[in-house]
Amino acid sequence: MLRHACWGLVLLVVSGCADLSPEIRRHNAEHMAAGSEWEPLRLQAGPFVLAAFAPRHLADVDTLTVYVEGDGLSWITRSQPSQDPTPMHAMALAMALQQPRGTAAYLARPCQYVSADDARNCRNTWWTDSRFAAEVITATNLAIDQLKQRFRARHLVLVGYSGGGAVVTLATARRKDVSLLVSVAGNLDPEAWARINKITPLKHSLNPPDAWQDLVDVPQLHFVGARDITITPEVAYRYAARFPKDRQPALRIIEGFDHQCCWAEKWAELYPGPP
Repeated sequence: MLRHACWGLVLLVVSGCADLSPEIRRHNAEHMAAGSEWEPLRLQAGPFVLAAFAPRHLADVDTLTVYVEGDGLSWITRSQPSQDPTPMHAMALAMALQQPRGTAAYLARPCQYVSADDARNCRNTWWTDSRFAAEVITATNLAIDQLKQRFRARHLVLVGYSGGGAVVTLATARRKDVSLLVSVAGNLDPEAWARINKITPLKHSLNPPDAWQDLVDVPQLHFVGARDITITPEVAYRYAARFPKDRQPALRIIEGFDHQCCWAEKWAELYPGPP
């Protein structure tokens, strides 16, 4: 049975993959953020403490763009979950730091970048079978509410990378203040993704296409790498097909891109900006 390792959805059987400690992974993200004068935040969101980063001197914005991270280090081997899902590389953070205009903040997934008492409710189900569970979506929305209030924003743009694409889509379905929903290499239909890859379904997770009626009026843009073999373009097509033919969300297939390359490097050119 195929499971997921270093990049959450990508099976990478690399001997040194898990050698980078959670502390080093947290430090690397903090160093990235500090280089752009962003500060770390800890947001109490239901049973979870969610890690976030935001500009130090940000206040009173009209539209806040919140970037939500991918699945991170979910699996070590085909059958062994990771003990800590903190990403090896914070792709969504790298994209947020490249945003060319507007105001951005970054939000991690449950149990990423946290330790000690902040990780007290962390169990591996939250980054394996339950990664898109209702509890995760509720916590994400609570954290987004706090970021919105902190910066006194009126509107939101939500951007999710990889599994974060499913999270922001499900979160948007419960909100009325999202001006634009964006996914990048997003797992927009985890049920279809599991069938396509012949892997065990995420049995305790929600599936974004099931919420299409709550999303049909939300402007959407979904970026897909033409060379992505981790989350193939077919997954995005399956998601879009659940909407009425004349109301299907926009998909943008980027030639030469795969699951990782070259979203952060080219994000300043791709970012659509607030509507």
